[in-house]
Amino acid sequence: HPGYGFLSENADFAAAVQDAGIVWVGPDPDSIRAMGLKDAAKKLMQDAGVPVTPGYMGDDQSPERLQQEADAIGYPVLIKAVAGGGGKGMRKVDAAPQFVEMLESCQREASASFGNTHVLLEKWITSPRHIEVQIFGDNHGTVVHLFERDCSLQRRHQKVIEEAPAPGMDEATRDDLCCAAIRAAKAVNYKGAGTVEFIADASEGLHADRIWFMEMNTRLQVEHPVTEEITGVDLVEWQLRVASGEAIPLQQDEIVIDGHAIEARLYAEDPTRGFLPSTGTLDHLDLGDDGRIETGVEEGDAISPFYDPMVAKLVAWGEDRDDAIERLTQMAEDAEVWPVRTNAAFIAKALADDDFIAGRLDTSFIEAKGDALIPPAEPDAAVLRGAAQIALAANEDHPAELAGFRLNTAPRLSIALGQAGNFTNVALTEAQLEPTLTGFADGPQIVVFHKGQAHGFTLDARGSGAGAISDGAIIAPMPGKVIAVDVAQGDHVTAGQRLMVLEAMKMEHALTAPFDGIVADMSASQGAQVQVDTVLARIEKAEE
Repeated sequence: HPGYGFLSENADFAAAVQDAGIVWVGPDPDSIRAMGLKDAAKKLMQDAGVPVTPGYMGDDQSPERLQQEADAIGYPVLIKAVAGGGGKGMRKVDAAPQFVEMLESCQREASASFGNTHVLLEKWITSPRHIEVQIFGDNHGTVVHLFERDCSLQRRHQKVIEEAPAPGMDEATRDDLCCAAIRAAKAVNYKGAGTVEFIADASEGLHADRIWFMEMNTRLQVEHPVTEEITGVDLVEWQLRVASGEAIPLQQDEIVIDGHAIEARLYAEDPTRGFLPSTGTLDHLDLGDDGRIETGVEEGDAISPFYDPMVAKLVAWGEDRDDAIERLTQMAEDAEVWPVRTNAAFIAKALADDDFIAGRLDTSFIEAKGDALIPPAEPDAAVLRGAAQIALAANEDHPAELAGFRLNTAPRLSIALGQAGNFTNVALTEAQLEPTLTGFADGPQIVVFHKGQAHGFTLDARGSGAGAISDGAIIAPMPGKVIAVDVAQGDHVTAGQRLMVLEAMKMEHALTAPFDGIVADMSASQGAQVQVDTVLARIEKAEE
């Protein structure tokens, strides 16, 4: 079983497996090849009576011909690598003067990722919905569908939230769409699990005459759990049965929709820092016990920069769409991951958005919402109070009867909490920890989770309160490796001078002095692996 990565759509690999006498759990290599190149697949679909997006799929790949065809289609136009996938090898062109530059960029990426620079052109759909149909074929000539999924919520062509069935889909349109998907599968003698992907112009709702074939994924999809949840079918079991020569266990009329399911991809990335990838060790990982959770990692594992950043799939089933949304929102808000950052709070905000709840969505949803879906980077008063309470509870030796003593007034307890090198005095009351807050103390570090967002604090060991570390703290912007340290403690530095270099996600990031001063502390060392927000050095301002 090849999983659901690029290897699963490699016809040569499938053939090599079969040639070695091993059962390949997937379609025949010829079927993979037929659907592997987008231009050939579209021509095949046209012949099978499947509607395809208007565009150009010709062999003439000269920049002049492609520009001419793009001008004829009308802008905006989409350039797609014929061997592309996973959002790679795609460029939107808004106007003719940009075309050649975007074409060259697309071809460079396609060459690096797929070894093939051939492209096709498609009309850009103004309000596109990404809707796909799960199909399944066996060795006895039977092909069935298991209805559709909506995968429109994407960021940079990467799916974030998927659901089944598609909101706003009426029975007549569903029947036309699913029948088209079956025609597509039969055209390539398809066996096993596959997905026929369509793009819909949803500017006036979902209508069969405004939905076109986009591509076929000849494998099991990451989002297959939502289909399993609404049909009660185990698609992996079906894959193994069909690969063993059995017939599909159910007839088409026995496959029915029950309720609604939504899946969110929990990614190791930091939305508050422009979705920078987040790597490191999962020192704390608790995704709760509700819903369906699929993950390949556990607490103590490392998230590396070499693989897809997906930590887990969070899946919720409900009696209806509102019920499923509510359940998944709670799952996202309850997710606890540290110190690796995730998009859990971002997912929760997207699910709670009024337009999403109303089903008003397309592939530009996340981009259009912008900062409205980004959780605040700074902790609010409730989080600060929670962190202080956790710190107090963890410090059993704290002389509470003396702490915060004030002459001629009631005692008032406060704790200094540091974040990114800056400390804040937080006054404590006897209030209980708010129910939406959880967290823990680990030595001088306090971690608070609030609605999917993780906040880390350090205690001021010197007890000097706010300003214990000045704004000259040099903070690691992401997890990485210190590959160079240019200065030492006591050195004089000038504003903008490079202090050290951090390597993260195969890129080098120079950290520089914020102002003229002296290196008061240098905790970083060459070769050290550091976590995000680690204080690496501290610069004291030069005397006036």
